[in-house]
Parts: sequence; C-alpha cells; structure tokens
Amino acid sequence: MQNEAAHGSWPSPVGAALAAANDGRPACLGTVGDEVWWTAPRPAEGGRRTLVRRRADGTEETVLPPPWNVRNRVIEYGGHPWAAVERPAGGPLLVFCHFPDQRLYVHEPDAAPGTAPRPLTPVSGVGGGLRWADPVLLPDRGEVWCVLEEFTGPAPTDVRRVLAAVPLDGSAAEDRAAVRELSDGRHRFVTGPRISPDGRRAVWLGWDHPRMPWDGTEAVLADIAADGTLKDARTVAGGPGESVPQADWDAAGRLLLASDRTGWWNLYRAELTADGALGPVRALCPREEEFAGPLWQTGLTWFKALETGPIAVLHGRGDAVLGILDPDTGTLVDAPGPWTAWGSTLAVHGTRVLGVAAGPRRHHEIVELDTRTGRTRVVGSPHTDRVDPAHYPEPVTRTFTGPGGREIHAHVHPPRNPGFTGPAGALPPYVIRAHGGPTGHSALVLDLEIAYFTSRGIGVAEVNYGGSTGYGRAYRERLRGQWGVVDVEDCAAVATALAAEGTADPARLAIRGGSAGGWTSAASLVRTDVYACGTIIYPVLDLTGFVDETHDFESRYLDGLVGPLDEVPELYAERSPITHVERITAPFLLLQGLDDVICPPAQAERLLTRVAGRGVPHAYLAFPGEGHGFRHADTMIRALEAELALYARVFGFDRPDVPELELRG
Repeated sequence: MQNEAAHGSWPSPVGAALAAANDGRPACLGTVGDEVWWTAPRPAEGGRRTLVRRRADGTEETVLPPPWNVRNRVIEYGGHPWAAVERPAGGPLLVFCHFPDQRLYVHEPDAAPGTAPRPLTPVSGVGGGLRWADPVLLPDRGEVWCVLEEFTGPAPTDVRRVLAAVPLDGSAAEDRAAVRELSDGRHRFVTGPRISPDGRRAVWLGWDHPRMPWDGTEAVLADIAADGTLKDARTVAGGPGESVPQADWDAAGRLLLASDRTGWWNLYRAELTADGALGPVRALCPREEEFAGPLWQTGLTWFKALETGPIAVLHGRGDAVLGILDPDTGTLVDAPGPWTAWGSTLAVHGTRVLGVAAGPRRHHEIVELDTRTGRTRVVGSPHTDRVDPAHYPEPVTRTFTGPGGREIHAHVHPPRNPGFTGPAGALPPYVIRAHGGPTGHSALVLDLEIAYFTSRGIGVAEVNYGGSTGYGRAYRERLRGQWGVVDVEDCAAVATALAAEGTADPARLAIRGGSAGGWTSAASLVRTDVYACGTIIYPVLDLTGFVDETHDFESRYLDGLVGPLDEVPELYAERSPITHVERITAPFLLLQGLDDVICPPAQAERLLTRVAGRGVPHAYLAFPGEGHGFRHADTMIRALEAELALYARVFGFDRPDVPELELRG
C-alpha cells in the first residue's frame, strides 16, 4: 500500500552518494591478446580514470593504482588514451597518457612488483605544453604513433596538431626533437592513424576551422615508406558538407568509411588498387539511420571489422544498438539483450565483439557478443541494483510537436516510488533537462541522477531538441544559426505539452542543463516564463566573450550555431543571457568548476555581477579542482543536493535531509 505525501518529499534510498558512485561509465575498450581492457571512472579517488583488465580466466583487476589517471586533454575533451600489445614473452606492453602532466608513459604491468611506468615524452612547450592521444603501438618499429597537440603561444588557439611517432626507448622523454612528425600539418585537427593490415598504408581524419567535425571532415590516405615516413598523402573522402567521423580497414585491406553524404551517417567500403588509388565507394547498408555520431573526442569507434568478414556496427535512430553486418549482402542482425543504447567504443577479437551498453533499467556495462552463437553476456563492470529497482523510473520515449509543426524527441521519466504517491488531484513538478553539446544526444538509459529526483516525486523530461544527433543531418542542422532559439523553443514546447495534458504541474516546472544545456537553461529563463526556477551548470552565458575565452576546438563553433561574429555581432549580444539579466525573474542555481577551460568561470562571474541587487533569488556554488564536467564524488553529491534544495524551496516541499540552499537576491 502506498502512502500519500507531497511530490518531492518522498523518502528514497537513491541518495546523492549512490548517484555519485555510479556516475560515469567504462570507455575506451580494447583487446590485448585474449584479455579485454578499458578505462573506468573512480569518483571516490579524486575523479581519476583507471585502466582495468579482464584476464582470460574472467578475473578483473586494476592495471594502474592511484594516482595514475589514464586520460588526455587533446582538444580538451580528450581522445583514446592508451594502447597495449601482448608480447610473446614478458606480458603486455602498455603506453598511456597520464592526465596531470599529459605525458605518454610506457609500462609493463606483469613485470616485477614495484616496476613503475617510464615517461616517453617531455614536459615542455608554451601554454598547455604537449598533449598526446590515440596511440597505436608499433613494437617492431620501436615506436608509438599518435596525435600530437602542441601549444605554441599563450592563447587557447595558439596550437598545432600533427600525427607523430614517439620512440619507445624513452629518448624523447627529455628531447622534443626525438619525436618524429608524420603528417604535414595540412589540417588544424587530426585523429589518430589507422594502419592497414599489411602495414603499407595509413588513414586518418582531418578538418579545419570554422567547421566542426560533424559539419565536414576529410579522410586522408597515405603510403607508409620503408623508413616509416608517410608519403603521397591524399584526401579520399569527405570535405565541406560531408562528415566522415571514422575511417578504418577490414581484414582484407579494404577501406571502411562512415559518411553522412546522404544526410545520414552510413557505412561505405572501397577497394584500393595496387598503387593505392581508391576504387568505387559502395554503401554497405543504406538506411535512414545513423551508423556513426559526432566526433566530440578523437578515436571514437562506431564500427569494427572482424577477421572473418562481418562488421560490428552501432546503428539506429536516436539511440544506437549493436548489429552484425554482412558487408556483401547488407544483412544486419542486432545483438540480443536488454541493452538499448551502446556507447561509441567497440573492440573485436576473433569472433567476439565487445562494447559498452546500457538500458532503461541497466547501468553501462561491458557486453560481449559471440558472433558464432549469437549469444551476449556481461564481462565487465556488471550492473548491480544497489536499491530496489522499483525506485527506478519507467521512462517513455515520446515525440512532441514544436513551433511550425516540427517534431521534438524526448524521454519522459514520471515520478515512481513503490511506497509513496502524490495527494489526490495533485500534479508533480517536472524538471526539463537540456543536454550538452548542443550537437549531442540524451540516451534512454538508467541514470541515478534522474532516479534521485523521480523516486522523490519529481518528474524529469530529457529533450533531444532540434540540433541533437541521432536523427539525421537535417534534424541536427535545425540549430544552424538558431542556437538560443530552437533549443529554447523545443524545451518549452515539451514542458507546456506535459502541463497541458495533465502530466506536470504548470506552476512547478524547472529547466536544467550543463555546458550547452546550461546555455539553454539560462536562455530559457531570459526568453520564456514557462519555468519557476532553473539549474545552470558550467554554462555559456556570453557569446562574444566565449569566442576568445574557450578552447580552440569550439572557438569557431558559433559560426554555425549563430553566425560569424564579424557578420552578425548584434546576434551575439541579442542572444546572450548575460545581456538580458533584467528579464530573469525566476530563482536559479549556478554550478561551476573553477578549472573549466571550456566554459570558464569568468562567464558565470560576469552573470553574478550583473544580477546582484536585482532581487532575483539565486545561489552560486564553485568547485576548485573541477573542470568541464564534475568528476569528484564530493562535488557531485553537493551539486545534486543543492539542486534538490532549490526545488524544495521553490516548489514548496520539505527536504530536511539535504543542506538548505541559501538564496541571495
């Protein structure tokens, strides 16, 4: 029997500490011999990412103890941070990037106890120094090939990126000159090389300002000379208006490409002639589905060819699922199981495919598909119900109608608690969540941050507003020139529809988001009167300032989202929430990492200065040691409890179990 209590006041076993402990997901999968390796978050260990190995006998262990942090800062969002090979004797040889100093290290995990990693690259350079990503180990050459990001001056845009070869003997640890540059610097941005099975060729991706990688990239093919240099580099696919987010090889040495040349990221294959010329390019499974996604980090993987011929692919509309594609017939068979969303990392070994998958009632876990039997099983980071799953929401994917009749995709998570229900006739408050990106996507997966609210009687709706990925190029380009308009309108349309149909209390709606979602939250408080309050997390608030303050990767992002600054400066001012603080009347909570170089704290501080004394209740929590995305458990707990305290204060329910939030006017 359920007890009746005000929405928002329900007791719940889904605490902030539990949500923080389950934040993050395994990533960067790879196989080393018969073993499976991946990176995993450790919120309780200072927010580091560790490297985990699953041995052939099924035992799981941490490869690197604290304080080693396997992560890099290339384009600030990072790229694949490790590579390892199994040697005939001596066990695995590992190369990885250590986050605090951004150096590459080499390590032998099975060497004598106490054997420490040795640096391969120097600590040097101007500004952010040297950074490395997407390593490819070539022991026979005595090198590791990777992306080198080198800062040449103090500004965030004083940077160059090339492919580079780092010697494994450690000779470059104190000598930058010992690093051998491979590519010619024709592109401002590059991804790591993928080397053909016969070792004769390499393919990589490149693009330039003002394009973002989902606007247009180029696949570059080069021959590998006997001395290890790259020669005759030529563009073989992509360009302005065509995004190629992944290029790789199959076992027969044919080139595989993901491209959105039809308006959808589909998979293509091309033969190479004996002299390396590209033959006809053939679509392997043409569908109005996405077989790839946005390249927010270098080294992401949406397809992987098996030695036996089939290709493991991630595909779908909205969320991506794992399928096995026969490239000759176009037949596609999906992996069975409860997982409805697979992350952009895949590994293959023999007939096995490994990925990171989750679902509405399962956390992200490492899943293996045996293509011989068609069976799946969890092999790492298994989902565990820490509480009765009756406290998890039962979300529904819905399509709403926005201005002009446009479709808006969203996931609606109604309140759910086995022991409590709201008062008769009372409607629950709802939080509208705007994802980051804005070229991003909210997947329908179990998120204990959402369950933290729904189990207390607060509904949540995740909006994949126009501009989101997963629905084709036309859908994501709805935001071109319209950032701060379409995203705001789409979130408001979902909120008002939920209220109009009697799902949500129209007087108790909140808007919430981080990064680009923080922008949408702030812009929504400026441009609409739909919301009673908002939570704004490491946001963009001042478009003009953002151009000079952010990192190089996104420094020209606004050219597409708003327009070039020198052509439409008035739009930059008109759209920016900081220009219109007098329109903000709803209480808000602002959360900011003080080490954020993507959305720097200066943006938040300027908003606070302008809103001070205007009588708008607000709170500001700043977190030292946190960057763009909170990683420390203590930070995540404080942020989540502060958000609940804001809703308790504004929506009028009691939460004596969380610290009261002091709001200033």
